[in-house]
Amino acid sequence: MNSIMQDIKFYDCRVIEGSSTSIVLDNGKIEEISRNFTKGAGIRALCGGSWGYTAVEGDINLKRGVEAASKLAFSMNASTPKEDVELAAVASPEVRDLPEVRINPRDIAIEEKVSLLKSIEEHAQLEGVHSTKVMYLESEFKVDYRNSEGLECEYELLNVGFAVSAVASENGVYQAGRESRFGYGYELFENENVLELAGKAGKTALELLKAKTPTGGEMPVVLDQELAGVFAHEAVGHASEADLVLEGDSILENRIGEQIASPLITIIDDPTLHEFGYYPFDAEGSESKRTEIIKDGIFNSYLHSRETAAKLGGTPGNCRAQGYSMPVVRMSNTFIDNGDSRFEEMLEEVKDGMYLIGSRGGQVNTGEGIFQFNAEKGYLIKNGELTGLLRDVSLSGKTLEILNHVTLVGNDLKMTAGRCGKAGQLVPVSDGSPHIAISKALVGGA
Repeated sequence: MNSIMQDIKFYDCRVIEGSSTSIVLDNGKIEEISRNFTKGAGIRALCGGSWGYTAVEGDINLKRGVEAASKLAFSMNASTPKEDVELAAVASPEVRDLPEVRINPRDIAIEEKVSLLKSIEEHAQLEGVHSTKVMYLESEFKVDYRNSEGLECEYELLNVGFAVSAVASENGVYQAGRESRFGYGYELFENENVLELAGKAGKTALELLKAKTPTGGEMPVVLDQELAGVFAHEAVGHASEADLVLEGDSILENRIGEQIASPLITIIDDPTLHEFGYYPFDAEGSESKRTEIIKDGIFNSYLHSRETAAKLGGTPGNCRAQGYSMPVVRMSNTFIDNGDSRFEEMLEEVKDGMYLIGSRGGQVNTGEGIFQFNAEKGYLIKNGELTGLLRDVSLSGKTLEILNHVTLVGNDLKMTAGRCGKAGQLVPVSDGSPHIAISKALVGGA
């Protein structure tokens, strides 16, 4: 084993210990109350150009874990040698300014949490709504990172959140309304009007039953903060992840310094913000930092791990993992920065087009730079005024074309919390934007 260790250039360990609580109410009945405890470690070792990785659950013997990962790396490098991997240098991170928790959810009885969820669900059960569901999630965890370079650091976080959905149906047509909020500390339920949000979910489901399905086509559009934020995250953020760039799966390859968007567009990824994607240092011990992906329309930077930063030039700090899975390059809190336009100006600018609101998922091809998103709802814009409500609306197009067709950027940035999937892993993120006006986009409908 000693001879193997001599060939190991680097190793690191992430020890994660924590617990999570979830409560689910389905149509007024308790479907689940669970509390899970977890303890484990993710251990990597680098030999030449090969990474060995092992995950350990329960009692952790780090020495044995490092040996197992090292054997894997050595074996892979011996059988299929690759170009040596270099790692960008990192300093010991300064862990500061953690999100403050005023009300610890562990101090709130389960019965009180269930009672609150029942109230939330009742407020979503408007007349005509036939199905409701509400979910509460809480997780606390401690991350302890150390590596063969002598770096050691740790932090603790406590996440809290809820989601409520309501479904209404009429003549075989089903429509849903959803609302959710995630943050730090049980004071979330004081800071947000959760009962009003529940009522909004029920109201949305009912209103969408009466909404019309639009005729699709190319037209000017205004995107609300949530849908524009999803565009920033999915179409731009993923394409800026340097591992995808190195795999040849990004339209942003070799474009640093190019004007790729309207000068009104600045897109930022910032894990230092106390949003749901916050972290003080990433899964490689690199201190979190703000990255201007696009600055005034010019493509400015990729998001990096230590490996990709060494290959492409850049600053690491964007490598993340779900639990003790293998770290990959990921976003955190990704958003289009504020401009100076008002929403009313945008409606006047568009004059005749469509206003798209909310997100119900979609798909992106980062290599070809094309996307398709489903909005929760929309409105026709006629003579600068909002008219009839629309449902089953989608937005699709080419990422770079849409970026260049932005004509106004609002001054009303708003963030939305969620989870992002990549490499089979889910991590907490937030994305956001102010309202934006686009001169030409393809809208799908009937």
